[in-house]
Amino acid sequence: MTVDTVAIEDALLDALPADSYVSVSTRADHPEDDHYQVTAVSPAFEGKALVQQHQRVHTIVQDAFGDAVHALEVKTFTPDEHNADS
Repeated sequence: MTVDTVAIEDALLDALPADSYVSVSTRADHPEDDHYQVTAVSPAFEGKALVQQHQRVHTIVQDAFGDAVHALEVKTFTPDEHNADS
């Protein structure tokens, strides 16, 4: 089962605060459609260790799609971290 990137974005946005930003794409270096890259910016990550931020993203995706998402590369930022990089 292939999961649409928009469906992953929607699942993450539904689970994160309303002012979050999420971008999902398939990994170009994997011809399979079950490897994804996620970038998420959310105030939900404030005060959390990087591993906790990534675990939250992985848990949301796992709960929504189970084993249909084989690999997930995650980059997370708080809004302040994201604005500092811009």
